[in-house]
Amino acid sequence: MGNRLRFSENGTCSSHGLKPKLKRRLSILLALIAVATIVLNIIAYRQAYALLNFARADAPKDTIEKLTPAQKARAVLWGVILARPESKLSPDSLGSAARRLTIPGTNGIKLGAWYCPGADTNSLVILFHGYAADKTGLLPVAKAFLEMGYSVLLVDFRGSGESSESYTTVGYLEAGDVTAAVGYARDNFRPSRTILFGSSMGAVAILRAVSKYDVRPDAIIIESVFDRMLTTVQNRFKKMGVPSFPSAQLLLFWGGQQAGFNAFKHNPLDYTADVRCPILFLHGSNDTRAKPDEARRVFAAVSAPKQFHVFNGLGHESAAVRYPLQWKPIIREFLTHTARIPPPVSE
Repeated sequence: MGNRLRFSENGTCSSHGLKPKLKRRLSILLALIAVATIVLNIIAYRQAYALLNFARADAPKDTIEKLTPAQKARAVLWGVILARPESKLSPDSLGSAARRLTIPGTNGIKLGAWYCPGADTNSLVILFHGYAADKTGLLPVAKAFLEMGYSVLLVDFRGSGESSESYTTVGYLEAGDVTAAVGYARDNFRPSRTILFGSSMGAVAILRAVSKYDVRPDAIIIESVFDRMLTTVQNRFKKMGVPSFPSAQLLLFWGGQQAGFNAFKHNPLDYTADVRCPILFLHGSNDTRAKPDEARRVFAAVSAPKQFHVFNGLGHESAAVRYPLQWKPIIREFLTHTARIPPPVSE
């Protein structure tokens, strides 16, 4: 009877007829695993490309929170399409004395920027925006600093606003943009005191610039910072209701391959050892993109004078916009007491 089991004279069972079937099944299983692995890597590659490369300016601008179930399903397969961050606003939006600048970056990159002198031209705040944004997103923050008497320099990272390029590296290469902006400001405006303000990706770029390019500001203020690149990518998948393993790891691998660096080592937590100036952390209690515990781990790793302030009910957004009456006293106290920077002459 074909593959019927046979018993030897001593009563043992012979599997002579089962071995070919077992080999075929194992081969099919291995083939399915191989196909699934290839498909998963292709999806991760496309997601990484969408994460790092902006589409045309008129592409959809919906955030993860606003995606419909169908859009989320598409995003899982192909990545979220992000429009290149741009704005039609002019420097007048910052102030009547504001003017447009172009800052030379590395490798021929041009950085768009707006400069506006405050009552005290000796104290300059340089502001850096977050991921998939441009400098105009920090207009309320810049205006608040101007009202306090500080001069301000708003900078577009590469790929955003009035800068050249159409890509981002979530703070890695943008650290070079921070370095270029600080150097330009010191050569052209010669402030006695330089304060760096960064939101989310801007915060990461500042910390990396301090660590890798020896940028030495007089004080740093960072908002909504994450601790590790892997962590923030995992949060991204969780917000879409998708298991983060192994998708987050694959996305980081392929993203790093496309951008030319090891994304697993792009961690603000590792950059803090070189922070020597006073630093203020601002964070929202309801931030799900960069959770408060992540920011506290970065804070704990800083050995320089530091402060940490949590805004209750705030998400991954500007505290200066949501809580302006609380924000100003916190900033003023940090700069004048912890950082020991004299208040602007207007005060």
